[in-house]
Amino acid sequence: MNIPSNIRAACTAMAFGIAVPAIAHGGAETVTPNFQHAIPNVPGKSLTAVSVDYPPGAASSAHRHADSAFIYAYVVSGDIESQVGDGPKRVYHAGESFFEEPGAIHRVSRNASATKPAKLLAVFVVDSNDKVLTTPIK
Repeated sequence: MNIPSNIRAACTAMAFGIAVPAIAHGGAETVTPNFQHAIPNVPGKSLTAVSVDYPPGAASSAHRHADSAFIYAYVVSGDIESQVGDGPKRVYHAGESFFEEPGAIHRVSRNASATKPAKLLAVFVVDSNDKVLTTPIK
């Protein structure tokens, strides 16, 4: 498949903006850009998707996303424990989903299994000029 250079460049920049904070702050997850495109009928908004692979027992650091980001998260495989804001911790199984409101703090995001990997697809509706989508909370 021939991907236009501007899309490749955007995905590369997005991968850097998303993956580097996770790695730099001790997360053992792997974040891989999946899709990014402006939403043609909603000026100034883009749809961005990333897959997050968690090895057994791995967790992301507490983090927040771009203030404009509404996030839909779908568990592709395994079991993911999540806590968004002051809501309860919950384990989501393959085929289940949850969402994050703009400005929410994602306090817990981890593989609930110590023996099996887990995978999450995160889909962002975000302002097109937001380049850093994930920021660890210190």
